[in-house]
Amino acid sequence: MEDYLIGLGKRIKEIRKKNNLTINTVATNADVSNGLISRIENGRTIPSLPVLLHIIQALGIEVSDFFNGLPKSDKSNFIISRKEENAIIEKEDEAKGFSYLSIFGKQLSSVAFEAVLLEVQPGSQRGKVETDAYEFKYILSGECWYIIGEEEVLLKEGDSIFFDGRIPHVPVNKGNVPSKMLVLYFFLAKNE
Repeated sequence: MEDYLIGLGKRIKEIRKKNNLTINTVATNADVSNGLISRIENGRTIPSLPVLLHIIQALGIEVSDFFNGLPKSDKSNFIISRKEENAIIEKEDEAKGFSYLSIFGKQLSSVAFEAVLLEVQPGSQRGKVETDAYEFKYILSGECWYIIGEEEVLLKEGDSIFFDGRIPHVPVNKGNVPSKMLVLYFFLAKNE
């Protein structure tokens, strides 16, 4: 099951929307908070197995059907992610000027790994978020301020930053051109 961790949030959101369920309904039926469901769907946290099983039950789907819909992994020595497999990721509804494109999301041994192209528009707006992952950002073009906790740092084209995503953070584009960056998330697999 560890190979599928990255796809869990996408799968939960897909089934929830297909069954016309709100986040609130699923959260209530699974006895968890709306925020947790949102964070799982947005790829910001990975649920423990008991919580995942409660969520699957709240979605009204059999456990086997849930896992059969996840991408399978093979046992080769490398993983290829093709351009046509890239997908736009919907994150927080209240985030303005943020565009996430998933370019790679797999799990190797005990570390779940996801790569995303993030474009932050000038005047973007979003509150700080927390992610259960270490994050690496590489600025491809433009520049962006990163607010991490109470600190602010300016990142320009070619700069990179690595930090613990559990610290509340947000990128802010104070310039007048979009800022594009490569984002790598290193999720620590939980054995809960």
